[in-house]
Amino acid sequence: MARPKKYPDELVARGVRLALDSGRPIAAVARDLGMHPETLRKRVRQAQADEGLRPDLPTTAEREEIRALRAEVFELRRANEILQSASVFFATRLDADRTR
Repeated sequence: MARPKKYPDELVARGVRLALDSGRPIAAVARDLGMHPETLRKRVRQAQADEGLRPDLPTTAEREEIRALRAEVFELRRANEILQSASVFFATRLDADRTR
């Protein structure tokens, strides 16, 4: 599978502006700029969400918050597993000491 092509931010911003302001199809704007149409389509949708035009999509800030919260949940679950393992370990040692 080919590695995705990274487009300069200026080119993407220009494509988003053209697609939103001109009313031309996204595929035509992408073709004119040498971009993949799906890349431009995703960026246009994200720009619309950030501007409040697409309430069905999360904004960039909301996406970042979700990403950070998921990372925090992952770390907390990992810490919880470690604490549970330690609890079991010390409980078995405590029981072993009591039976002596």
